[in-house]
Amino acid sequence: MKAVVVGILSSLFFSATFIINRAMNLDGTSWAWTASLRFILAIPFLLLIVAFRKNLGQLFREMRKNPFQWLLWGTLGGVGFYSLLSFAAVYGPSWLTSGTWQVTILAGALLSPLFFVTVPNVDGDKKVRQKIPFKSLRVSVIILIGVILMQVNQAGHISVKAFILGFIPVVIAAFLYPLGNRKMMEMCQGRIDTFQRTLGMAISSLPVAIIFGIYGTVTVGLPTGSQFGQALLLALSSGVIASLLFFLATDMAKNNMGLLAAVESTQAGAMIFTVIGEVILLNGSFPKGLSLFGMILVIVGMVVNSLANGKQRSISKRKIG
Repeated sequence: MKAVVVGILSSLFFSATFIINRAMNLDGTSWAWTASLRFILAIPFLLLIVAFRKNLGQLFREMRKNPFQWLLWGTLGGVGFYSLLSFAAVYGPSWLTSGTWQVTILAGALLSPLFFVTVPNVDGDKKVRQKIPFKSLRVSVIILIGVILMQVNQAGHISVKAFILGFIPVVIAAFLYPLGNRKMMEMCQGRIDTFQRTLGMAISSLPVAIIFGIYGTVTVGLPTGSQFGQALLLALSSGVIASLLFFLATDMAKNNMGLLAAVESTQAGAMIFTVIGEVILLNGSFPKGLSLFGMILVIVGMVVNSLANGKQRSISKRKIG
C-alpha cells in the first residue's frame, strides 16, 4: 500500500511534464531542447544527493560492469521516452499527451513475460518467466476507460494530423518507460538504491541528450532565460522528484508483479493533476459530462487497484507466516 501512495505522489510531480512541456512549446522552445535540458539540468541535483549519501563510487563501479546495457536501457527509460513526450507536445494539448500516456497502465503489465524471476528449486535456483497479472490488468482497463471518457468531449476539436502526431509517439513512450525501468532493476538486482539508479539512468541519457541539444540549437537556437527557467523547474519536478519517487515505488514492489502493475497504474493520476494544473496555470476548462465521469472512474480504479493488491499482499504474508 505504501508503494501505491508513493506512486500517486510521483504522478503529481510527473504531471508537470505535460503542463511545462506545453508551456515551453507555446513559448517557442524546441522539443529537442525540452527533452535535453530535463536530464542535463537534473544531473547536478542527483549528483549532490548520491554524493551526500557517499554512494557515487558504488554506482560508477556498477555502471562499468555493463556499460552498454546502462547506455541502452538508461537511454530508453530516460531521454528516449521523454523526447517522444516532448515531440508530442508540439502537436497536441497537454490533456491529450497526458491522457494517451496512460497506455503505460497496460504496457507495464503486458511487458511482464519479457522478464524472469528466480525461484527456489530442489536442483537449485531456477529462472521462471513472469506472467501477465490479469487481475491487475482488469482494474487497469477500468482506469483506461476512464481516461478515454475524459477525452471524448475534446477529441473533436483538433485535426487528424495533430491527433496522430500527438498520439503515436506517446504510445511508444508508454512502453519504453516501464521497459527501461524494469530492465535496469533486473540488471542491478538490488545492488544499488533508487537514488543511484536514477542518477545512473540520467548519466546514461547524456550522449543522446547532447545530440538533441545540438539539434535544438541548429533549428531554433539557444533557449532564452525564461525558457531555461522553465526547463530547470521541469528538471526538478519531473526529472528529480517524480523519477525518484516512482523508482522508489517500483523498487518497493519489484518482487510482486500484481503490486508492481498497481504502482505503474498510479501514473494515471498524472492525468487528473494535469487537468487541474491546466485549468489553474494555462486557463484551460475543467472537464464536464463524460469527461468528469471519466476522471471519477480513474480515481475509483486507482483506489480499487491499490486495495486489491494490498489485500493480496496481506494474504501472502499470512500464508508465509
